[in-house]
Amino acid sequence: MRKDKTKVFFLITIVCAISGFLFHFKSIQDAYFTLSAQNSKTQNHRRDTVRYICHKNNLTSSPWKIKHSVARQLYVEHTHKFIYCEVPKVGCSNWKRIILLLNSSLGLTVDELKHNNVHISPLLRRLSFYSPKMQAELFNNYTTVMFTRDPLERLVSAYRDKFLHDEEHYYSKTMANMIKRSVRKNGNSTERLSFKEFASFIVSENAYYRDIHWRPMLELCDPCNIHYDIIGKFETIKQDAAYVLRSIRAPKDLEYPDIKHYANETRTNDLISKDYFRSLPKELFKKLMNVYRYDFSMFEYNPSI
Repeated sequence: MRKDKTKVFFLITIVCAISGFLFHFKSIQDAYFTLSAQNSKTQNHRRDTVRYICHKNNLTSSPWKIKHSVARQLYVEHTHKFIYCEVPKVGCSNWKRIILLLNSSLGLTVDELKHNNVHISPLLRRLSFYSPKMQAELFNNYTTVMFTRDPLERLVSAYRDKFLHDEEHYYSKTMANMIKRSVRKNGNSTERLSFKEFASFIVSENAYYRDIHWRPMLELCDPCNIHYDIIGKFETIKQDAAYVLRSIRAPKDLEYPDIKHYANETRTNDLISKDYFRSLPKELFKKLMNVYRYDFSMFEYNPSI
């Protein structure tokens, strides 16, 4: 009799444990589907907004052929059928790390992928490497992704990253001196390039030759003609990046890394950006906003300071 009671108790315990597990699993499953539905709704809204602004402003080309400058911004990862458009100052270094980590044969860890190395890695393949026919085929079969950022923050981030550090490189010397000669009466002055001078240069330079670090996102990724499957935002990058990685069926343990170029420097944010823009004359600010007017509208950012 005691043995029978023990068996019954044991069976009840197992049933309760299984029931608890199934309830917990269902809760996780429900949360996952809810999050997926929210992500899908968000993506539909972002794509619809882009299409509306493109149509409203006649920004769609017909017939369309991808520009070489745009194809150079697109990186192809074949294993997971993934195409990523690089927008500088929108987490692109970490996305390049992701692309390299997706190639499991490399056996690399995220900490081994240093900032300068990820930008020159021969293992990164640009879409411009392929023929127009192959480009079209890849677009039809791969998941296409671009990420955006508030144009004001992106601009300040570019200025801080390229012109406020003492290390010598192309931007701190060659580009800075070129801008000084363009906007200063005494172009040979050694005084550091100011943000006002940087902004003045942007509104007056030939847009065709504009550097990719401050070129409008519209021109970099051409979302009016390339209908991206996923449009992520820097402001919600952890959530959006997780959605991208799930969509391309990346390894479950792969997460978007939060690595900064200058580890001890505060990342450019809304408050820092506003301090920079408040120092600009109103007329210059208006001209600058005009340069990025389509980025503001199609990606839903507020240009006010």
